[in-house]
Amino acid sequence: MKSFIRVFAALVLAVAVTAPAFADVGEVHVSRQPGLVYLPIMILEQEHLLEKAAKKRGLDLKVTYQVINSGGAAVDALLSGNVDLATSGATNLLTAWSATKGTPNEVRGVAGNGALPMLLISRNPKVKTIADIGAGDKIAVPTVRVSTQATVLAMAAEKLWGEKDSHKLDQYTVAMGHPDAVLGLSAGKDLTGHFSLPPYQYEELKMPGAHVVLNSVDVTGGPASNGVTFTTTKFHDANPKIIAAFIEAMGQAEDLIRNNKRRAAEIYLADSKEKLTVDELVQIMSQPNFVYSTAPQQTLKFGEAMYKAGTIKNKPNSWKDYFFSEVYNTKGS
Repeated sequence: MKSFIRVFAALVLAVAVTAPAFADVGEVHVSRQPGLVYLPIMILEQEHLLEKAAKKRGLDLKVTYQVINSGGAAVDALLSGNVDLATSGATNLLTAWSATKGTPNEVRGVAGNGALPMLLISRNPKVKTIADIGAGDKIAVPTVRVSTQATVLAMAAEKLWGEKDSHKLDQYTVAMGHPDAVLGLSAGKDLTGHFSLPPYQYEELKMPGAHVVLNSVDVTGGPASNGVTFTTTKFHDANPKIIAAFIEAMGQAEDLIRNNKRRAAEIYLADSKEKLTVDELVQIMSQPNFVYSTAPQQTLKFGEAMYKAGTIKNKPNSWKDYFFSEVYNTKGS
C-alpha cells in the first residue's frame, strides 16, 4: 500500500511539474480605436467570430469590446490589465515593446489589422506642403510624437530638412481622437489641420477650403500598418488557444472585407453610427492602397525612424522582434 502511495504521489508530482502553469481564461477584453482601419475588430464583434473560433478549440469564451480613442491610453489599459488585446497604431506597439522589452510583460504584436492611406488635411490656404506649416497652425494627431500619424509627419520632415529637424513640426500638433478632430476642423477655430484616417479624411475634404497636404503612402512607399493588435508575453503564453482563435477570426474578417465590401460597410456603419451611406463607404474602401492583412505591413520603417529619433530606446532589427511567432509565416514587414 505504501509503495502504491509513493508511486501515485510521484505521478501527481510529475503531472504538476509538466502541466502548464495557466489555462486559457474564460473572458477576454479587446480594445480598438475608432476608424475604418479597425474594421476587422468591428466584424469580430458583430459576427462573434472570436467566440466561434474559440468554441472550435473547446473554449466557452466571453469577449468584451471597448473603444479607446488614444493609442497611449490603449497601451496603459493593456499594461494595467484592463485590456487583454489592444488594437492601435503600429507605433504604439513599438513604443510599448521598447519600454517593456525583456520583462514578463513584454508587449508584442499578435496580428495586423489595416494598412490604409492617411491624409494630412488642412483648411489653412497658405499650407500647401508641410514646409508651409508654421505659427498659427494646430494639427490634430491621435497621440503627439508617437502616434502613426506623428511618426509619418516626422519621417516626411526628415526627408525635407534632415534628421536633425525630423521633429520640428511636433510643436504644431495636438493630441485628439479622430471624431473630435473632425468636429474641431469643421468649427475652424481650434484646429487648422488634422492628420486623419479613413473615413474621416474624406468627410473633411468636403469642408470649405479643406485640401490634402500629405499622403502617408508617399512617405512610407506603400501601405503601412496603422492598425495592429498586441498583447503582453504573459497573456500570450498563458492563452495559446485564444491567440490562435483570434488570428483565425481576424483572417475570416479580412476575407469578408475582400469578398463582400457591402456587408463589411454595413457592419462598420451599424457599429460607428457615422453619417455615410453604404455606397459611399464601399467607394472609399475600393480606393487604391486599402489593405487589410494579419501580416504587418512596413512596420519596421516606423521602428527604424522612431529609434533614430530617440522615440524608442531599443532598436528593432526585424519586424519579428516585436511580433509573436504565430505570424512569422506571413509576408510581414
